Amino acid sequence: MTESVLARAQAGDNEAFDELTNRYRRELHMHCYRILGSFQDAEDLLQETLLSAWQALDRFDGRSLRAWLYRIATNRCLNYLRDSSRRPKVITAATSGSPFAGAANSNEPWWLEPYPDALIDSVELGPEARYDARESIALSFVAGLQHLPTQQRAALVLRDVLGFSAAEVAEMLDSTPASVNSALQRARGGLQPSRGPDRVALPRSPHEAEVVDQFIDAIQQGDLDRVVALLTDDAKLKMPPEPFEFQGPRPIAQFLRQVAFWREDLKMVPTRANNEPAFGYYRKDPNADVFRASGIFVLTVSEDQISSMTRFGDKSLFACFGLPRTILDPLKP
Repeated sequence: MTESVLARAQAGDNEAFDELTNRYRRELHMHCYRILGSFQDAEDLLQETLLSAWQALDRFDGRSLRAWLYRIATNRCLNYLRDSSRRPKVITAATSGSPFAGAANSNEPWWLEPYPDALIDSVELGPEARYDARESIALSFVAGLQHLPTQQRAALVLRDVLGFSAAEVAEMLDSTPASVNSALQRARGGLQPSRGPDRVALPRSPHEAEVVDQFIDAIQQGDLDRVVALLTDDAKLKMPPEPFEFQGPRPIAQFLRQVAFWREDLKMVPTRANNEPAFGYYRKDPNADVFRASGIFVLTVSEDQISSMTRFGDKSLFACFGLPRTILDPLKP
């Protein structure tokens, strides 16, 4: 950052402001996503952050632009979370005739959304960061963060994920280093049960790809036995915003037998989310020669099996992943 660019931006030059902030936009978006758990909420809060930064640029002291932007983004996110009306509770009862009957209650935040790998860049981590880039964007980690009190959540992300010092975090949160360290210790203890499996397959490795290919082929062939064989004994199927989950191959198989998509023509388009394999799936439209977007699955591959499946049914997420909403039926002329 040169003083001339800063001076031009403070004088009202939009292009100079973009030059100052463009390099930080993607990592600020990821920061908002970790705090909020929602890709689309993170989009909104990033825009609020940049607008606030533009409006307050004349008060920027010229020290660390990155830290200043993180302070604005963090406080915007915390203000959002304090407004409970922005995120009402969703309660769904599983009736006896429902496919969810017999499911366990899920601790997964209903607002959780996946994050496209195509938008994940290497983020600048400080020397005190405790998490590597892959772990810090995993669905299990982001979901675990949502159960922490907001101040603890912010302290852990700023300190352990991004590696800011206790003094820097205290300044961002209008707190003290002692209070930050206290919140951090409580956050670390509260997050431990939410950590993901230890023996996950190496991302983008041939081994991971082979397991995913077997799973997709079994789904498209309607071979439920092959799907079940690919699951670990403690595998979980979660479907936010539905507040239910199925754990273990047998309950998962019983659920899949009941849901309609299993018995329909499907098309699967591979993608990646949260540094894990994923795919968009499409159902055949009975009234047209197209397949229409239905949902996104994110998989966790542990050794040579699948330990977690998370299904997201919000079709607006397809655009975030660069996936089309419809696919032409290749068997039709």
